[in-house]
Amino acid sequence: MAGAREGILFGMGNPLLDICINTGPEYLAKYDLEPNNAILAEDKHQPMYKEMAAMDNVEYIAGGATQNSMRVAQWILQKSKCATFMGSVGKDEFGETLERKAHNAGVTVRYQKQIAHPTGTCAVVVTKNGKCRSLVANLAAANHFTKSHLEIPENRALLEKAKYFYISGFFLTVSPESILMVGKHACDNNKTFCMNLSAPFLCEFFKEPMMKAFPYIDIIFGNETEADKFSEVQGLGTTNVEEIALKMSALPKENSSRSRIVIITQGADNVILAKDGKIRKFPATKLSEEELIDTNGAGDAFVGGFLSQLVQEKVVDKCIKCGIWAATQIIQRRAGTTDQKSLGRRRWESLSAFT
Repeated sequence: MAGAREGILFGMGNPLLDICINTGPEYLAKYDLEPNNAILAEDKHQPMYKEMAAMDNVEYIAGGATQNSMRVAQWILQKSKCATFMGSVGKDEFGETLERKAHNAGVTVRYQKQIAHPTGTCAVVVTKNGKCRSLVANLAAANHFTKSHLEIPENRALLEKAKYFYISGFFLTVSPESILMVGKHACDNNKTFCMNLSAPFLCEFFKEPMMKAFPYIDIIFGNETEADKFSEVQGLGTTNVEEIALKMSALPKENSSRSRIVIITQGADNVILAKDGKIRKFPATKLSEEELIDTNGAGDAFVGGFLSQLVQEKVVDKCIKCGIWAATQIIQRRAGTTDQKSLGRRRWESLSAFT
């Protein structure tokens, strides 16, 4: 597979064990949560984790936005160890579970392991029969990643080996200095650096580290809600998603050898691409009510599908189409699984469109 060599893709983020339940809107109200949103846990949310763990329908999934995307990209690429991931976990059973899941998916992980902090968890509250999800992240050990981990010689070697980098916006709350280190490395070596807006609260409350990283970003992902908040906070003066995407693409950029690409997803509506002052639209795959099982992880899967083609140097059209395909596969499965046995046949039948 041309371009998909070992270690070509490098991700950095918050490895979390997802605790998932499918319930009704009353549970959102109980903890003052909004559907289709992501927040960091406050004191009032702490009882959720034990409460959800005791429920009959609870599911545990190896998660964290960037790690999810790395696993999906690796799943599509098939060739082992194309993707490398770094983040911080506790020296505990949950951390071992995350590491085992990543290795089983073919992803190389180099966790920074914390003795004093447990592995982070994320409460995933799915409502409306899988169509809405609310995420409440308790970062714990994930919040203690330090740039020094990247400076360990064997980890630095993995950074230098990679050609494409992806970091979700959630990591802005943890180690913005690590993001800048990776972004500058990519810029100085003419490599491709990708990020994600990830959540409206990041655009609003972490705007300073976000905008420090922005000049290094070659490809930025987001959804329509995040784009709207970004426009509001940055004073772009529009609520039109296409205009927002164009203005984001034109913001100052360090590496002038390539234009910034902005990709905005809109659920079941068109994916918006802004590049070189032009807008293009790509239709999302429409699913029936019966086919749509669980939207949790759809955005991460889109990015993973996109990256799987980007590292093979495919044109942006094919990257987006594979992103749409990957997200469509994931939302037809409970809890966003990328199980090879259940999806393998559909993978090979469908991916012929991208090769």
